[in-house]
Amino acid sequence: MNIRMIRLAAKVCGPLGLWITLSGCATAPLETSGSLVAYNNLKPEDGVTTKSKLYVDKAGVLTARSIRIVPTTFSSLALKAELSDKQRRVIANAVDRSLCFGLSDRFQVVPMGEAADLSVHVTITHLTVTDAGLAGASKVASIAPNFISGGMPIPVPRIPFGMGSLSVEGEAKDTNGRQKAAFVWARGADFITSTPRVAASGDAYDLASEFGTDFSKLLVTAESPFKKTLSLPSAQRMQSSLGGKPKYAACDAFGRSGLPALVGGKMGAPPEWNDDAKPVASTQ
Repeated sequence: MNIRMIRLAAKVCGPLGLWITLSGCATAPLETSGSLVAYNNLKPEDGVTTKSKLYVDKAGVLTARSIRIVPTTFSSLALKAELSDKQRRVIANAVDRSLCFGLSDRFQVVPMGEAADLSVHVTITHLTVTDAGLAGASKVASIAPNFISGGMPIPVPRIPFGMGSLSVEGEAKDTNGRQKAAFVWARGADFITSTPRVAASGDAYDLASEFGTDFSKLLVTAESPFKKTLSLPSAQRMQSSLGGKPKYAACDAFGRSGLPALVGGKMGAPPEWNDDAKPVASTQ
């Protein structure tokens, strides 16, 4: 099986001209589902690899001190993607977990059912699944050169076919249901920075965390997440991302992935193998 994967990788990646003519990035539409209160205030605001439209009431967001996360849902269109219920659960949960860790930098995150200055909800509007076979071929192709080089790491681009994408929309509303921020976001996996996972859910899972990071930056700063220069994650976010106790107990509703999920991702394992997306017991 591994030999077939290596041959497939060689066949696809062989001609140098192929890399020049391909964009190397999966296409993701800026899809909407009607879940937002309003769309008329949205303005285009793209990142390097991300398409988006956003709106933020700067004063309304910056005066807020507490926030509640309503669990992410799938639109009827996104539900058509060929994923298992568990795969959908880990993707949606990855959005909420990443969002919770990021929001904790400024907001007090409270559990569902408690009063908060803002409530935030995200809807996954479109999803393209990853071709698990091609992802596996990419992973094998990235490992093979290390044997030739005697263990020295050699960067190998991913096979630019069968990559997944994710389109999402989210908003933050005040206690009266008025929209204070809205974000429509779309991004596809790319053949340089995206790590292939051997699962249909692979790229969407990783992109879900990227969206959570971008949306939390929008709400923490009340500015476009794409205008900020690169900066290191906060200490609390690093601790939470590595499986440590989060700053606010409300984030434990979305579980702790930690090092096993991180290592599994680097090895190309399906997200659902190392992330059960289950809440952490309140006694922990």
